[in-house]
This record gives sequence, C-alpha cells and structure tokens, in this order.
Amino acid sequence: MKFVYLALISVLGYSSYAQQPVALKTNADNNTLLWEVSGNGLAAPSYLFGTFHMLCKDEIKFSDALKQAVNNSAEVYMELDMDDPGVLLGGLSMMSMKGGKKLKDILTEDEYKRVEIFFKDSLKSSLNMFQGMKPLLLTSLVYPKLMPCAAVTSVEEQLVKLAKQNKKEIRGLETMAFQASVFDSIPYKEQADELLKTIGSLSKSKRLFDSMVKAYKSQNMSLLENMLTNDDFGMEGSQDVLVNKRNENWVVQLKDIMKKEPVFVATGAGHLPGKDGLIALLLQQGYTVRPVENK
Repeated sequence: MKFVYLALISVLGYSSYAQQPVALKTNADNNTLLWEVSGNGLAAPSYLFGTFHMLCKDEIKFSDALKQAVNNSAEVYMELDMDDPGVLLGGLSMMSMKGGKKLKDILTEDEYKRVEIFFKDSLKSSLNMFQGMKPLLLTSLVYPKLMPCAAVTSVEEQLVKLAKQNKKEIRGLETMAFQASVFDSIPYKEQADELLKTIGSLSKSKRLFDSMVKAYKSQNMSLLENMLTNDDFGMEGSQDVLVNKRNENWVVQLKDIMKKEPVFVATGAGHLPGKDGLIALLLQQGYTVRPVENK
C-alpha cells in the first residue's frame, strides 16, 4: 500500500524518444516480478514491476534485466510521485481521520490500553501524539518491529535512486489526496481491528510478514495471489477498494501513457496477479504481456 503529479507528457510523443530498446529474455514461467507490455499499437514495449513497500536494505538487489528495462523506458511511473517533496509534505495533512475522530472514540477502554502499552513498550512512543491518525497508518508503524533488521527501506525508494541514475523522470499514477480517500473509504473500526490483530500476536504477525517477504523474493506470483485473498494477510472485504478498483483506474491511464512513450511502471506486487490484476486487465485490453527473466 503507497500514496500529485507533474506536468504534461511531451507532445512529441515516442518520436522524441530515440533510444532503441534492448530485448529482454522471456522467463521460463510466470514466476517473475518483471513483465513486458507490447502490441496493441504500441511503438515500443513498456514494463510492469512488482514492488514491496518495506524490506531490509540488504535484501534489495536489482537484476541487470530490470536495470535495462528502466533504461529502455522514457519515464518511471509509481503509485505516487516519490520524487516530489510536495507529495510527502501533503501526505502529512491527510493522515488524520475525518471529523476529528480519535482512536479513543473507536476502541473500547481495554483495547485502547493494549495499543497504548504496545506503543510505549515496543515502539518507545506515546500513543497520544498519534491519536488522530488513521488506524491503518498506525499499523504501518508496527511493521518495522516485524523485521529482522534495523536498516529498513522500500523497493520504491531504491527505484527512485535507480531512475535518477538513469536520468528518468518519475511520475505517479495517483495523488496523495486519492490515496487518503481510499483509507477513508474503509471504516475506521475495521482499520482499528487490523491494528489490534497485528499487535495482539506479534509472533504470528512476524511469521506472516516473513512468509510474504519470502514469496516476494522468490517471485512466486501464485503464492502472492493466494496471500492477497487470505484474510490473515489483510482486512476481509477490502481487496476491492485497496487493489481491484485502483488497478482498473491505472489501466485506463496506462493505455494513454504507453501509447505516447515507453514507461516503466512499478506498483505493489499484489497489484499484478489474479483475474483483477494488472497483467490480466492489460491482456483483456489486447496487449501482449510476457514474463521477463528477473535474476
């Protein structure tokens, strides 16, 4: 999960992008995070890549194929424009629950006390300073406690560095305001229940998080898809708003974007597989989507 945007795409379109793309090797099966999108009138292929929003820094290593895919592209698209300071600054004002709600208004006294103790003992923070924050964002503050390392980063952050090294413009598929609206569309009580579930059994949460990391690192798309629909890995009934509807919106945008120039599109890996995933939706639109070897 991730969170506008810059100016107009060049009116010169693909003709202004003179670089001849280097062909990339097809993967033996569908277990890869890197995919090529071609055909359906595209002058050059674009690429899809599945990211993970929180990993140990030493776990992130980009393959030569991925680096070449970025180099083949005119621009890099992410869920948000991660290179725009305004995105991050704007996000600060959108972290709070609507209507001035506080966590104390949602949880029982006993539930609130459990969260308060966890923040004090495990996060060394006072819960008071996070009173108005959306509960799902509070849950994200717990994630570093599930990891076996101190140096934590995201695949997106490292991709920004790679894009800059290749002098690629970074753009976003969504605005921070839109992502805030996604969180607001999920009842705050459901979000708070997810927070309680995460801190209620930290050892189980660690096991679940570790299994997700292993599935991601092994690029096992079937396993990632199964995890998406497993209630242990998320909130029951929220996949439609968190994943499916956003995928549909992105494909509408990408049809126009890819027509103008080749792009590298990086979204959370959970957005790629399944009948409502980006791969299937692009295939339905008539594109050829092939797995690229990513080792």
